[in-house]
Amino acid sequence: MERDVYLRMEQLETRHWWFVARRQVLSEALDRLVRPPKPARVLEAGCGTGGNLAMLRDFGAVDAFEYDAQARGIAARRFGAEIPFGALPDEIPFERGAYDVVALFDVLEHIEADVASLAALRACLRPGGAIMLSVPAFPRLWSHHDVAHHHFRRYTKDSLAAVASQAGLCVEHSFYFNSLLFPLAVGTRKLKALLGKDSPDDTMPSAPVNSALRAVFAAERHLIGRLSLPVGLSLGAVLRAEGTE
Repeated sequence: MERDVYLRMEQLETRHWWFVARRQVLSEALDRLVRPPKPARVLEAGCGTGGNLAMLRDFGAVDAFEYDAQARGIAARRFGAEIPFGALPDEIPFERGAYDVVALFDVLEHIEADVASLAALRACLRPGGAIMLSVPAFPRLWSHHDVAHHHFRRYTKDSLAAVASQAGLCVEHSFYFNSLLFPLAVGTRKLKALLGKDSPDDTMPSAPVNSALRAVFAAERHLIGRLSLPVGLSLGAVLRAEGTE
């Protein structure tokens, strides 16, 4: 990603509505859909600046790796431990067959070799373990945001299922989220395109607006596993090795 993206992430991950609410949604999905043992052994692949590590620690012992040196330094300060270099699909610095959960949050879209990366992470799972991932949804929503974040693609449920199958994984659950704000986000992106503006989507809004957006987005955690929404800015999924329960 571009350098200023990591700097913004460090500043915003603890308070920006998107980061805070997304963690709540993903935490609920882990608890309700993955149902890991307690305590679990968790690996975060591509932890970025470490904004999810505290949440993942609620589920057990956490290991993490990250490609970018700047992001690793920020994550290590937050985590209180070294974050080693790692790169998908071929440079995973942890043992195989050791993890109940592999977390892959908004990472797969950054990697050209998505099938090989999922296959490599499948090898890190214990029998019955799961990959919990999130990716940006719908190719038609491609925008300057995707370019600035160096995305290769956005996914649909069908395209993600096809990639997972090629990697020897089956989709146990998949769900669109950040859905209630979908019309607002699509309208805002279209307006930016018409006006020729390329301001970041993660600009910090005023405190009242930030609180309102966080509340709306976070409310979706109550729908996880109970109501399937037809669209969303993001797609979440639980993947398990084929032939496991």
